[in-house]
Amino acid sequence: MIREYTGDGERLDMLLSRDGEISRSRAAALIKEGCVTVNGKKEDKPSFKPHSGDAIQLDMPDVKPAKAQAQDIPIQILYQDDHLAVVVKPCGMVVHPAAGNDDGTLVNALLYHLDSLSGIGGEMRPGIVHRLDKDTSGLMLVAKDDVTHVALSQQLSDRQMEKHYRAVVYGKMKEPKGDIEKPIGRSKNDRKKMAVDPEGRWAKTEWQVLKEYPDRTLLDVHIITGRTHQIRVHMASIGHPVLGDPLYGHKRMPASPRLMLHAYSLAFTHPVTGERMRFTAPCPFCEESFNEK
Repeated sequence: MIREYTGDGERLDMLLSRDGEISRSRAAALIKEGCVTVNGKKEDKPSFKPHSGDAIQLDMPDVKPAKAQAQDIPIQILYQDDHLAVVVKPCGMVVHPAAGNDDGTLVNALLYHLDSLSGIGGEMRPGIVHRLDKDTSGLMLVAKDDVTHVALSQQLSDRQMEKHYRAVVYGKMKEPKGDIEKPIGRSKNDRKKMAVDPEGRWAKTEWQVLKEYPDRTLLDVHIITGRTHQIRVHMASIGHPVLGDPLYGHKRMPASPRLMLHAYSLAFTHPVTGERMRFTAPCPFCEESFNEK
């Protein structure tokens, strides 16, 4: 499907997402995939600014049906209606099929338990609006149709969703609360890791102490942005890595049975009803983390 636009000096990704039909992140992905031309020439930079009057075409690929297989895997569904669902992902579950994880994922479970899922995420990521790391447990928002998916993605992009986590970190904090504002990018030394990088994307994390113990602290963590591994990278950068973190932790940390990170609360505006909705999922490790041995 071909969509036509007229340049006005605005960034290409912003121009294509202005009407709300696709999110800015989706527009950027389509541009990088070579689906956009400016005056008949392909343009693959989302930051490109067409001149006023330039003719822009977006060749929107057809949405393919999901090909991941439905599997009867138990998952907790906190809420669902005709447009979206809120589920709790357990620790150790991968969100969507990928190399090395062909099945047993959250997507496989969603295909079994829900009557429909949006197709914008592609064949292997139907309904997935945002991600959680494999070893992070907690709340996830799922879209059942494409219009809802676009609207929720836009809220995410515009930072209109509010997401709080529970994290048990190494050591004792010097202050009762604080924030970390450091750019994050792909590590230049290890492509599996992210790192604080002056050339990375802006990222901000707010934290507040909930409970203390001599060698660890339970935090409420509010992410303003949603960069890959953001909480793990930011907390490690100030000397308080998340317990159980094999990528960003160190040998001096107390042993932990899992990554002590949980998506605890989620607030968003329902794209259809306009209702502000808020959900919480009890932390599965918070109390046991502070039991005396």
